[in-house]
Amino acid sequence: MDQLNEIKIIDFLTESGETIPSINLSYQLFGKKLGDAPVILINHALTGNSNITGKNGWWKDVVGKGKAINTKKFSVVSFNFPGNGFCSNSFYPPDKFHLGDIANLFILALKELKIKKLHSIIGGSIGGCLTWEIAAKKPKIAKFIIPIASDWKARDWMIANTYLQDRILNNSRNPVQDARIHAMTFYRSPNSLNKRFDRSFNESKEIYNVESWLDHHGTKLNERFSLQSYKMMNKLLRSTNIARGGGDFIKIASGINSEIHLICVDSDIFFLPEDDKATFDLLSKIKKDIYCHEINSIHGHDGFLIETKQISNIFTKIFKREK
Repeated sequence: MDQLNEIKIIDFLTESGETIPSINLSYQLFGKKLGDAPVILINHALTGNSNITGKNGWWKDVVGKGKAINTKKFSVVSFNFPGNGFCSNSFYPPDKFHLGDIANLFILALKELKIKKLHSIIGGSIGGCLTWEIAAKKPKIAKFIIPIASDWKARDWMIANTYLQDRILNNSRNPVQDARIHAMTFYRSPNSLNKRFDRSFNESKEIYNVESWLDHHGTKLNERFSLQSYKMMNKLLRSTNIARGGGDFIKIASGINSEIHLICVDSDIFFLPEDDKATFDLLSKIKKDIYCHEINSIHGHDGFLIETKQISNIFTKIFKREK
């Protein structure tokens, strides 16, 4: 069952105290029927969606029959961030909505699906940040917590880039295209672009090929992603913080009753690998079941989407740890 389904959440109370009468949360289910196999929750990235596998799936080389996340063995669930535009749902979270509210929504949706325990929670980029948020709120919910190319809080570099994204989204004549063009410069790495294009020039367009490539990505996103969705997802990204409100990160993270597997990309200039390593060093002093894995890639942040063989190997090694 990979069709788009919906769950209606009634009278949702945000952490800021606002009650939302009704939210339709869409999701897709892949692999085994719920109740027949362990369940893996996969959280999508900023411009992603719940369509993780199949012909047009964004992670089809990682999730599927016989893949590292084997749909012959697991039930795989993926929810859409409300307002990401993947379905007809027109709901957009209010201004005070933050990523912790999304975590609470997903937890309620799991309850509606009668899922009490997860095998794993996996997510890349903002999906990895959300993985941290869910684990912090439900510390016994999963066997494995696997945040990829992400962090437990928005650091100043992240805040700076999301601030610039917000300025573009609110002031540009072509906001979605221009914000995407800017984003692609930190989703990839300098070496990736230098090696790929090598200052090559497109004579017919009279622009550098790297400019043509950036324009292409801007145009493609504008065809499928709305301005309102982009603004919302950007705001949610910068709100990441499992210790918001003065909480103690060490206390919160050490209370997560799961194996935590951090996965970073060595060339990532958006979520820096040294930040993941610092988190690992900090928590490994008080928590035995935390691990840090590194993807070697020239491609930067998008390495978690591109280096499918490496990430599949990491998942295979993690899942072999099951007792």
